[in-house]
Amino acid sequence: MKFSPPLIKTTLLKRYKRFLADVVSNEHGEFTAHCPNTGSMKNCWQEGDTAWLLDSQNPKRKYLYTWVLNQNIQGDWICINTHLANQVVSEGIENGVLEELQGYESLRQEVKYGEENSRIDLLLTDPNKPDCYVEIKTVTLLESGDNPDSGELFEPGAGYFPDAVSTRGQKHIRELVSMVEQGHRAVLLFLVQHTGIRSVSPAAHIDHKYAELLYDAAQKGVEIYAYNTHISAAEIKLQQALPVIL
Repeated sequence: MKFSPPLIKTTLLKRYKRFLADVVSNEHGEFTAHCPNTGSMKNCWQEGDTAWLLDSQNPKRKYLYTWVLNQNIQGDWICINTHLANQVVSEGIENGVLEELQGYESLRQEVKYGEENSRIDLLLTDPNKPDCYVEIKTVTLLESGDNPDSGELFEPGAGYFPDAVSTRGQKHIRELVSMVEQGHRAVLLFLVQHTGIRSVSPAAHIDHKYAELLYDAAQKGVEIYAYNTHISAAEIKLQQALPVIL
């Protein structure tokens, strides 16, 4: 997906109150932008990073600009707007990049399903095959230093999900297992939106219950994939598969 209008380049000062980020630019001076990511954003930003913002072109908004991308001092690009994930994956399917999800006649987004009042990110259907339920999880947590679970160093390029305890994520795994038990196909797709990440694992050191459910789901037939993205100030697009290490 291409960004329109073009993103504007700013310097990040701080992120606070979950929804706000203070930035500064030569053109606009210091101002506050909307942060669309309500998660912890652990290891995703620090003061002095380059923050790329999208102009909403809506003068009625309190905060005219939305923070979309972050570029850290290591040169890694990070998409912090998780609302873009469905579109990025949908385009990847339509363009043939996501090989595991080809051959379906119809693709719908945000469809109600399950027994726990859920919505599936993508529902792929075809009259000649079982329905395919696709749950997308954005991965931006790149760990470094000591792993509190093992006492060993995190592997270079190791990405993890979730970045905080996620009862919602746990619920989604249970729903996917239920779909498999009903004869459908169920896929959990980790969408890596941090260019420094080279592999994906469940973050047992953060949410042990989520990791346990994921291991169990894999044994019960839920398919688990990870794909990274090409990220620039111009666009985000699905790129290639990465290893999932359970």
